[in-house]
Amino acid sequence: MTTTWTTDRPWRGIMVATTLPFREDLSVDHDAYAEHVAWLIANGCDGVVPNGSLGEYQTLTDEERAQVVRTAIDAAGDGARVMPGVAAYGSAASRRWAEQAAEAGAGSVLLLPPNTYRADSASVRAHYTDVARVGIPVVAYNNPFDTKVDLTPDLLARLHGDGSIVAVKEFSGDVRRAYEIAELAPDLDLLIGADDVLLELAVAGAVGWVAGYPNAFPASCAELYHAAVAGDLATALPLYKSLHSLLRWDSKTEFVQSIKLSMDIAGRPGGPTRPPRHPLTGPIEAAVRTATEKAVANGHH
Repeated sequence: MTTTWTTDRPWRGIMVATTLPFREDLSVDHDAYAEHVAWLIANGCDGVVPNGSLGEYQTLTDEERAQVVRTAIDAAGDGARVMPGVAAYGSAASRRWAEQAAEAGAGSVLLLPPNTYRADSASVRAHYTDVARVGIPVVAYNNPFDTKVDLTPDLLARLHGDGSIVAVKEFSGDVRRAYEIAELAPDLDLLIGADDVLLELAVAGAVGWVAGYPNAFPASCAELYHAAVAGDLATALPLYKSLHSLLRWDSKTEFVQSIKLSMDIAGRPGGPTRPPRHPLTGPIEAAVRTATEKAVANGHH
């Protein structure tokens, strides 16, 4: 089973959930974003996921959000390497964002379940069915912490059986689910959804990684991913241990500010976040800074 990006399965491999650079006045810096997308691909990543939570999509206007997708596709050089997030409060809005992504030339989209209330399984299935009608491949995103809706292995199998999803970004942190998903829906692609369980899910059969920390250290993260999915633990485990003090910040509340701070330290366009997120201070800022500086000193890039 291939664990790298291909044109027929463009959600596989390392798809970076990109941060979005803002100028000092908090307007979107599309030029810096285009450069960042091209740099990620040139440094071993397979594609990008714009308009995810790491890209602060909730704070964007509709025009900003649409332009981010167009910028990513132009910069990637191949629209199939772009998997825009299409989450929205209602299914109709998510469907419109999926249509925009398809029209712009994206290869797939990433879709959260309904997240304005604790939706039941019937509502979740209807939501994914509605968006899947657009015709672009849909990757489900399971984030029960933020959405309060858990895409359990059984529900994922039903969604896949409905023909609504081709893969799942698994962010629950429960690595045991990988084996149940494989049993219930063997043709559903499992994508690593949290940086700090990368090795565990790679060993369990993941074929892709929707990744956060490659925004700061793409080459080292690419080496880690490829060693992990190849079962090369002699290479992967030391890298994983070396990077884990950073990777765990991808699963914390302050993940956007943390990854952007790491980018700043590593010389990338991290920069500010839009309100209500505020800059890191105190012990959290110190912890992220220390871990990042250690990673730089150890040669990660």
